[in-house]
Amino acid sequence: MDNYEDIINLPHPVSKKHPQMSMMQRAAQFAPFAALTGYDDAISEATEKQSLD
Repeated sequence: MDNYEDIINLPHPVSKKHPQMSMMQRAAQFAPFAALTGYDDAISEATEKQSLD
């Protein structure tokens, strides 16, 4: 903790030039990097099969 005592209580910096992004915009930035490719398709298929039963 000694290493961060000088900065731990500083306010979070907020840009005056760029507006803050919404949570949806921030999440969309990382969508192309989804770790589980095909996961959404697998969930959709499983849901469809379950609703048919």
